[in-house]
Amino acid sequence: MAIHVPRIMNAKQILRQYKLFASQAASTSPDVPKGYFAVYVGESQKKRFIVPIAFLNLPSFQKLLSIAEEEFRFNHPMGGLTIPCREDVFISITSSLH
Repeated sequence: MAIHVPRIMNAKQILRQYKLFASQAASTSPDVPKGYFAVYVGESQKKRFIVPIAFLNLPSFQKLLSIAEEEFRFNHPMGGLTIPCREDVFISITSSLH
């Protein structure tokens, strides 16, 4: 009898999707430096942030990606990666990642 662990596999799939998304977004947007990608953050008003691709491997950032995946799946209304959390929470989390 096999043990089924859908949450772990789902997290790996999410990370793989976002890495692909980030590399495509970085290559098509001239104002995003190589090695970075843009995200939109906020509850009602969305603000654009440029973050290092290395953040995709960090557990706290992966939690934000999971929240985004639950909210939007992979269909983001801004046309880019949208993270549905307060701007101050996002800043707090990402500033501790540097």
